Amino acid sequence: MKTSALRRRGEFRRLRRFRRTTVRLAAGALIGALLGAVVAQAAQPAAAVTGSAVTVSGRGEFKDMRFTVSQTTHLTNQAVSVSWTGGTPTRFAGALFNTDFVQIMQCWGDDDGTVKSNPGPSRTQCQYGASPTTNRSGWPGNAYDDTRAVTYTAEPTNYGQDDSYGLDGANGQGEVPFKSVDGTVVATNTQNNPLFNYNTTNEVDFARTSSDGSGQEYFEVQTANEAPHLGCGAPVTKSGATKPRSCWLVIVPQGHLDLDGKPYADTTQVNAGSPVSSTNWKNRVAIKLGFNSVASNCALGADERATNGSELAADAMTSWQAALCPSGTVYGYTEMGEPDARGRLSRDGSSGLAFTTRALGDDPGTTAPEGPTAYAPVALSGAVIGFTIERRAKAGAPESAQKVSGTKVRSLDLTPRLVAKLLTESYRSSVWGAVTSTSTGGGAPELHAAKGYEWLTGNPAGLVSDPDFLALNPEFAHLSVAETPATDTDLITALGHSDTARTVWNWIAADNDARAFLSGVPDQWGMRVNPYFSTSADVNPTGFAFDLARDDFPKSDPWCLVPDGLGPDAKQCMTDFHPYVDDMHAGALNTRRADTLWKSNWDALAVPPAYKSVGPQIVGSRFVISVTDAASAARYSLQSARLLNAAGKFTAPTTGALTAAAASATGDAVRVIDPAEVTAADAYPLAQLVYGAVRPAELKAAARKDYAALLTYAAGAGQSSGTDPGDLPPGYAPLPDPLRTQARAAAA
Repeated sequence: MKTSALRRRGEFRRLRRFRRTTVRLAAGALIGALLGAVVAQAAQPAAAVTGSAVTVSGRGEFKDMRFTVSQTTHLTNQAVSVSWTGGTPTRFAGALFNTDFVQIMQCWGDDDGTVKSNPGPSRTQCQYGASPTTNRSGWPGNAYDDTRAVTYTAEPTNYGQDDSYGLDGANGQGEVPFKSVDGTVVATNTQNNPLFNYNTTNEVDFARTSSDGSGQEYFEVQTANEAPHLGCGAPVTKSGATKPRSCWLVIVPQGHLDLDGKPYADTTQVNAGSPVSSTNWKNRVAIKLGFNSVASNCALGADERATNGSELAADAMTSWQAALCPSGTVYGYTEMGEPDARGRLSRDGSSGLAFTTRALGDDPGTTAPEGPTAYAPVALSGAVIGFTIERRAKAGAPESAQKVSGTKVRSLDLTPRLVAKLLTESYRSSVWGAVTSTSTGGGAPELHAAKGYEWLTGNPAGLVSDPDFLALNPEFAHLSVAETPATDTDLITALGHSDTARTVWNWIAADNDARAFLSGVPDQWGMRVNPYFSTSADVNPTGFAFDLARDDFPKSDPWCLVPDGLGPDAKQCMTDFHPYVDDMHAGALNTRRADTLWKSNWDALAVPPAYKSVGPQIVGSRFVISVTDAASAARYSLQSARLLNAAGKFTAPTTGALTAAAASATGDAVRVIDPAEVTAADAYPLAQLVYGAVRPAELKAAARKDYAALLTYAAGAGQSSGTDPGDLPPGYAPLPDPLRTQARAAAA
């Protein structure tokens, strides 16, 4: 779910206490209320389902192309891979996509019968044409190829046969209407239609074909909850049978033939037209998509048992809920920061079951409640640094870098010190506007720092220009990145308190280089920590040391800026440059959409006037990184950085690496994975074990029985990896046998 970029800290905490129940639904959003609570249908995070990948051949000009969609069944709001081979490398006219590229969209409806060899929907029922209408500087489209606009002539057999949508006269301009699943038709001003816009559409306007004829995009599939006008996954009854509505993924390749079927006379000009024009639509490739239902399969009026707590359990819990509904018990789930969940259970044991990675009483200033607490291991997952990064070669880069320009970076190595630099706003462009530059007549620009920010002038502008980073990731030396708050100067993080944040800081604190940097010691290239995050009270301007024993991601620097020409009300501060998201799931979704939510556009006409986000980054130069959870990263097909563990090895959050980390867990009833103790070479340092905690003496017998059933299922069938309702979704590793035994004992 896309969320507001900025919330006041107090307001956010208040909202968190009463936030929506059940965050990971089959469609990734809320569905019907049951007895005042919302209950989820099974969520199937992004992963290729065995046997559901589909490959389809192109036609006509594109007959040699093969298009593959990685997953076509059991879909929810997630990302799937769309890849192709056999294409002609993309041609550009300057920075604009000109010929031989691919466009992708999601559509609803039955087969329109126009292509017998490849059934597909009507072009009027496709979510497409929501490209920017203003501020198109740098946008790689020509105002036709990224819209629903069509051109026709007096001879409709020549150019598009779209005269029924156009204006009177030769060379008229028209628009292909959009028809919603509820019958609403938008026939004009479709680029500003009220149903979907640039910030919500999942269309891929431009996907590049590489020099070898191949390409790949990750496409966000949307359900009826994200795109009601498509209705995908909504229950539909036909011939007495009710099934989730299927939809279509449609691929339109753009080639080197004009709309009249002849080669472009001048390929240096931007020629491509709208993919929904009739001539381009003739080449469309349609692949049917099957969805999980977005409706609840839990009986209305059934007993409900409340659960709450760790976001790390969200995808697993949502899957298990659907499998447990036939038992007659509904298990509600409320996402809540683990410290809050522990506090709630400690105060009121009758509140139900809490998901946690630590025992009650482990938080500073708290004590364990009287009476027994049962702890059942239910999930093994972890935090990840997820990213969407596209290569854009620098001018003068070697041919090897030029050939892969526009493709996605698959691997990234990060150390605790590099992550600390990102989290502490220590890069020069992170504190936006605190350092300005003037030209020195051909030499290096002269930097000028605001008072108190002189320390910034010796720091790299961002991660990609940091020698510390380049030493581990040398290919970035040939890449061009606009180092701004929207790219490589910070991580997208969630606001609030969580055990995930604590684990990340513990990992940083366990590293000698990171600790030294945070104390105020420059790294070997001279980069210094932002003093407001220094662990040395002598360095920190507040006079207090920044405490690494914490469970949040603060934005401590008080820097604010009033851009020239704007009044004092137009103040930008750090949470405008680097907005929070509500949770890690939202962070993963925004990373897939390449939208950091940076509020950089001043809207003087808003009430009240405010800064607003400019929306997703432009294709070909996307660079977004975030702290998220492994299940959300898997759902949205994010690449995940390899992180340095205590053994000095870089590891990714694979199933094997999570399992290896679990072997290092220490403790009694609640075994905690300490990053400092993850010493196996193949272990992932940010792995976390999630427990279901219950205070049995505070519950009635019926409630104890129901929670025991949940824990028994979670330790049994719920540990089978898969994407069907009831399975353990991607992003989790099955629990080792000793932990399953502990869970069953707790259930008993």
